[in-house]
Amino acid sequence: MRYVALGDSYVSAPLVPVTDIANGCLRSSNNYPTLAAKALGATLDDHSCAGARTEDLTTSQHPDVPPQLSAVKPGVDLVTIGIGGNDGGVFGQFTSRCPQLRAQDPKGAPCEAAMSRGGRDMLLTALDTTRVKVTAALRRVHQLAPQATVLVVGYPQIIAPGDSCSKLPLAAGDYAYAAKVNQAMATMLQRAAEATGSSYVDVFTASKGHGVCSADPWTNGSVNDQKRAAAYHPFAVEQKAVAELVVAAAKG
Repeated sequence: MRYVALGDSYVSAPLVPVTDIANGCLRSSNNYPTLAAKALGATLDDHSCAGARTEDLTTSQHPDVPPQLSAVKPGVDLVTIGIGGNDGGVFGQFTSRCPQLRAQDPKGAPCEAAMSRGGRDMLLTALDTTRVKVTAALRRVHQLAPQATVLVVGYPQIIAPGDSCSKLPLAAGDYAYAAKVNQAMATMLQRAAEATGSSYVDVFTASKGHGVCSADPWTNGSVNDQKRAAAYHPFAVEQKAVAELVVAAAKG
């Protein structure tokens, strides 16, 4: 089996030991593509890259880093893709700017207010645009590797409605907003998968109860842990769980 993995840092899993710098892509030796490939007995070509946006599927993200879709060819049997959260700065706003706005109105929802323009939410609107881009990219994957099983791997639940904790320091009213954006990130990928006849791997549902504020988090909080995971990125336990979902989906 020839397996190509595409996507962003939720695929490459930076700081999940051991990390290969990979020309800036920060791929873990224990990310879910590596674990799934071993379980499937597949030959892996991992093109996931931290910070990737959908445009990096067709253009070079860093020097000596080819467009991710260049790996997708007629002989490929399995393609997994998890991307889109970096488009429009959605993930960065969610994890960086929202905490910075907390001081303006600790009991309110200053981030949600800041993201509202003309009666529309900028992050949710950006995700609608991203869905169109991901859908187009998936159609291209199917064209390039018509015999391949194509799995769209969703984002995990980082924050649940009703959660609040110092690991994700938001204003009180912004926790519900963050949960809404987190859900929208996953839904965006699910809809793109459905529109292209790809299979959706529902990490969001599988990770419920394992957000940053839980007793058993699958995603790191606001502080980089050099031995476990980058800030707001998956721990090894999440990557193992996702690998199991990918293997099950690949076997059909």
